Amino acid sequence: MSVALAGRSPTTFEIKSASLPLLALRLKSADLDQLADELQAQYGEMPDFFEDDAVVLDLCALPEEAADASIDFQRLGELLHQRRLRLLAVRGGNAAHSAAATDIGLLLAPDARVQAPPAPAEPVPTAKAPVDAAAAHNLPAPGALVIDKPLRSGQQVYARGRDLVVMAMVNAGAEVIADGHIHVYAPLRGRAIAGARGWPEARILAREMRPELVSIAGVYRASDEPLPPEVWGRPASVQLASSEAGDKLIFTPIAD
Repeated sequence: MSVALAGRSPTTFEIKSASLPLLALRLKSADLDQLADELQAQYGEMPDFFEDDAVVLDLCALPEEAADASIDFQRLGELLHQRRLRLLAVRGGNAAHSAAATDIGLLLAPDARVQAPPAPAEPVPTAKAPVDAAAAHNLPAPGALVIDKPLRSGQQVYARGRDLVVMAMVNAGAEVIADGHIHVYAPLRGRAIAGARGWPEARILAREMRPELVSIAGVYRASDEPLPPEVWGRPASVQLASSEAGDKLIFTPIAD
């Protein structure tokens, strides 16, 4: 037989479980000068790309030769602060890294779950696997931002947290950015950045692929590396594939 008894609780506070959306910065080098240069190259023309997002610094990807290198967490935090990113915690690294991080007030987050790089392409199973709720939380929200006018040089469109659909030409010098996929149902002649917040499953699709630059989850290819003739100027898609050999952008023709 169940018995219900009155309980007592504090009147001035409550303790509740909570979750916080975080970005992870996977550091691949301890060279902060190079990091500063690449942050400028990637986000220098987008000062408001981030909105004071909290960041977990992931040191698990440091190569062996850099694994024992000291890291100036104070300077690293300042570099991120310039991009409106707030360094909150550190994951991975050695005991010296942990001590240096906690000395300046950073948290240690050994149990933080960071989305893994995409695995090499495999046949898609017919049955759907269960969705990991924590991973799904970081995926772009349903829906898309639709642009139906041509984008001229100097114009920039960002679909935060969703896909971007462009119904007209993206001219050279224009830039389209999305946290999800990018669909261009016209010539793509400017810059296209999909999976902008690190979603590696994003794709870029264009009716006429002639981009100045394409990027997915930070992996990019610029126009100084010519595209193969089977995709240049033709309907094509771009996706990211990763392996032990490194990251690659896969360009695939789309049948007319």
